[in-house]
Amino acid sequence: MSALKKSAASHDFIAAGNFSGLLAAPPPDQEELSEILARSLAKECLSVAQTARLLAVSDPQQRLQIQQAAETLKRQVYGNRIVLFAPLYVGNHCVNDCHYCGFRTSNRDVQRSTLDSDAIAAQVRALEDVGHKRLILVFGEHPRYDAAFIACSVEQVYAVHSGPHGSIRRVNINAAPLDHAGYARVHAAGIGTYQVFQETYHRPSYARVHPRATRKGDYDWRLHALSRAMEAGIDDVGIGALFGLADWRYEVLGLVAHALHLQTHYGVGPHTISFPRLQAAHGSSVDERHLVSDEDFAQLVAVLRLAVPYTGLILTARENEALRRRVMAFGVSQIDGGTRIEMGGYTQADQAQDLTREQFHIGDERDLDTVIRELLEAGYLPSFCTACYRLGRTGEHFMEFAVPGFIKRYCTPNACTTLQEYLMDYASAPTRASGEALIAQEIAALPDDGRRQKLLSYLADIRSGRRRDAVF
Repeated sequence: MSALKKSAASHDFIAAGNFSGLLAAPPPDQEELSEILARSLAKECLSVAQTARLLAVSDPQQRLQIQQAAETLKRQVYGNRIVLFAPLYVGNHCVNDCHYCGFRTSNRDVQRSTLDSDAIAAQVRALEDVGHKRLILVFGEHPRYDAAFIACSVEQVYAVHSGPHGSIRRVNINAAPLDHAGYARVHAAGIGTYQVFQETYHRPSYARVHPRATRKGDYDWRLHALSRAMEAGIDDVGIGALFGLADWRYEVLGLVAHALHLQTHYGVGPHTISFPRLQAAHGSSVDERHLVSDEDFAQLVAVLRLAVPYTGLILTARENEALRRRVMAFGVSQIDGGTRIEMGGYTQADQAQDLTREQFHIGDERDLDTVIRELLEAGYLPSFCTACYRLGRTGEHFMEFAVPGFIKRYCTPNACTTLQEYLMDYASAPTRASGEALIAQEIAALPDDGRRQKLLSYLADIRSGRRRDAVF
C-alpha cells in the first residue's frame, strides 16, 4: 500500500469542496451547459464544480436537456440493461439511535430478531424459488454482527441451492463500517460489493440526527469507511446518501466528491451509488424541511449519471412503481424486485407490510415476475448477470472496461443468457413471451463479430436444459 493510499483516509474531501459557495452561484448559460453535457457524453467524469453548475439549473427546458443527455449516456454505457437484486435483512438489532430509522435502539415497539442459519436458508430458498441470483445482506450495527458473523452469513447464503437451478451467485453487503481486519475477513468470504451510506454529507445535519454518543455519531469514521475497505482488499464498494436529511444538492456534491476521492486515491471509483429518499418509519418522526420532490428527485438521478458515467445507479423499492418507471430512463442501472424488508419476510410474501418489522415503508410492492414483465414491455433488458465479479472484472479491472463505456459488450449478451434462464425456470407465460421477443431483438442488434453466434449457441443450450450459467 503506497503512502498516498494510506493517507487517503485522513483527507476531508467534503470540507475541501466549498459546496455552499458552489451552490450559491447563478445558473449556467446555454453555452456553459452545453459544454458540460458534451464532457459527460464523452464519458468523462465531471468535477464537483461542474456538477454544481448542473444542480443550479432550474429552467424546465434546460432540465429537460440534462435528463435527455443522461438517458443518452446511460444507453451508451449500459445499453437498455437493468440489473435485478433483492435485499435480505439478516438482523435488526442496533446500538445506534438515528432519528429517522425504525430500527433505532430507542424504538421499543419494533420487533427485534436475527436470522439463524435455518432462517437464512429458508429466506434464500424463497428468493431462489422466484428466480433471484443477486442478494444484498443488510445488518444493523451491533456487536453480534461483527465481521465473522457477516462472513458466516455470506457463506450460508452461497451454500443454499433450491431445486435444480436455484443459486445465489453474488452476495453484496450493507452493514456498519469495519476496521481493516474486519473488511479483510468479510472479503475472504467472497462478497461482491460492500455498501456504507454516509446518510448525509452535511456535518451539522449529520450531528442533528446521529447522537454523538452512538457509534454512528462519528462522522469521520463513517466517511472514510470505504477507504479502509479498499485498503483491506475489497475491490467493489458502494456509496449512498439518504435524501431528505439536508439540501439534496449538497448531498449530490458529497456523492460526487466521494466518488472522485476514491478514484483519485485508489484508482477505482465506487461500483454503485444509491440515493434513497427519506420514508416513513415506525415510531420515527420525519423533518419535512429537506424532503425531495419528485421533480428534484428525477433531476438528481440525471445529474448523478452525468457526473459519474461509469458507476451503477441503484433505484430501490422505497419509491413507488410510477416514479421508478419515470426516472429509470435517466441513468438507473440496478433495481430491486419483489422486495420484502421485514425480518423473515420472504417466507411470508402473501402478508401485508408490517412497519413494526421494517426499517421503513416500501413504495413498490410488485412481485419479481411483474417487475420483469413490465421492464420487458418498456423495452428494458432485465439482467441477473454476475459475470464480471466471478471472472475477475472488478476493481481496477472493471474500470478498464467500464470507464470507456465498453462494458455493454459483455453486459448485453450476459443479460440475455441470465434472462433466458429466468424465462425457462421461473417466468409466467406472459413474461416468457415478452422476454423471448426482446431477446430476439437484442440478438438482431448485435454486431456479427462472433458474439452473435456464441450467444445463439448459449441460448440454445439453456433452452434445451444442457447448460446454465453461460457467461461472456
